[in-house]
Amino acid sequence: MSNFWNALGNGITVVSDFICGYPLFFLLIGGGFFFLFYSRFTPLRRYGRAIQALRVKDEKADGQISSFEALSSAIAATVGMGNIAGVAIAISVGGAGAIFWMWISSIAGMATKFFEGTLSVMFKGKDSAGETQGGTMYMITTGLGPKWKPLAVFFSIFGLIGTLCIMQSNQLTESVTSLFFAPEQNTLLLRFVIGVIITVIVAGVIIGGIKRISKVSTKLVPLMVGLYFILVLYVMIRHIGYVPGIFKDIITGAFTPRGALGGGIGSIIMIALTGVRRAALVNEAGVGTASMMHGASKNNEPVREGLVAMIGPSIDSGLVCTLTAIAVLIGARIDPSIMPAGSGMSSMEGLKFAINAFNASIPVVGGYLLFVMVLMFAFSTMFSYSYYGQKCTGFLFGAQYSKYYNIFFLLMLIVSAMIPLKAAVSLIDTAYALMAFPTMFTLFMLAPKAKKEMKIYFAANKKDKKKKVKQSIKTK
Repeated sequence: MSNFWNALGNGITVVSDFICGYPLFFLLIGGGFFFLFYSRFTPLRRYGRAIQALRVKDEKADGQISSFEALSSAIAATVGMGNIAGVAIAISVGGAGAIFWMWISSIAGMATKFFEGTLSVMFKGKDSAGETQGGTMYMITTGLGPKWKPLAVFFSIFGLIGTLCIMQSNQLTESVTSLFFAPEQNTLLLRFVIGVIITVIVAGVIIGGIKRISKVSTKLVPLMVGLYFILVLYVMIRHIGYVPGIFKDIITGAFTPRGALGGGIGSIIMIALTGVRRAALVNEAGVGTASMMHGASKNNEPVREGLVAMIGPSIDSGLVCTLTAIAVLIGARIDPSIMPAGSGMSSMEGLKFAINAFNASIPVVGGYLLFVMVLMFAFSTMFSYSYYGQKCTGFLFGAQYSKYYNIFFLLMLIVSAMIPLKAAVSLIDTAYALMAFPTMFTLFMLAPKAKKEMKIYFAANKKDKKKKVKQSIKTK
């Protein structure tokens, strides 16, 4: 019987590695660049307007939270352990040059998020309780029509599974035990206690629903990003002599063949693939999670919500990943021995690499300071992911049953803290990846309608701006 389960686990892992590999990569990155060109480079041209859009409130519109709260909650979900461990892995595989391609990927992700945010407001729907909701499933049923409902069901089933925070709970427990306890102390009881503590903290937020999650996120996201910025800034000031060379390595390394990857043009392609793939997994553009959060916003102007949504990747896979990269590269220059050999690193090994880099930069306390950030990043992800699972549950079984998902979600946090979950994590990763296929298909199908709305919105804003200028001149 054990052979059967081992074979099943290995089979799940193989399928997961395939789906989460190049099929997902080409879908998300290829789609992101398509939306970038299709939107006429809106992320680059309209970023200032996006910042302005954050200040606009529309309390009379249907929805549960403000656009700023939706953005904060979406960022809370995406700024997680991948921003630390994932970046460390990218550097170990592709060198400093991988970070340049992460920047490029973040711009493509912004374009995808722009269309996600726009369409999530354009095509809201009603749940079984009659409350206005948004997300990929409602974009499909409202935008594409009822005949496409099986696709919405497909998304919701895998969304229900893919947003379970099994990996986050397991890795957070692993980091606690490895950092504060000796190997012989790492017992099942200890892991159970840690799992219960994690669950109690998460429960205190998610039981209050989307309004409490959004309120916590609006306070937590600026705090944790700000603290992380200060921490890395301290590392940079402390080792300022390394900083110019690191940025030079990032730029030149993006186009320099890397011997560890075989050399030649092929290695440059591998560096690019490493960077953009990690960024795509971090910012979740095209997966459909952001559409559920932005679809809950009180906003009657779809394009304005799209502008707000596109800020997300610039913060998570742009700013936060860059901060990690700088700190890791400085640490690796101080102590080259901490750089892992080989390319088959796990997320936990990537996290250990990052901790070692911070310890090299700030002896004794660096690893502990990073651990504080790991705690904040992990919990922020768990808060928002619970809401995504609730939304999928409500769509599949009815709004009255969505509250029961939280019980299941919390129990899984305890279970995942206690036992090794390689096959289970692979299953979660597969489900998460499969969310992207109906989401991207829907975005492609509805993109012309979003573009039409975009033209109307920007034309109206241009006309309004000219009117204000004329009034100002008359006043003078």
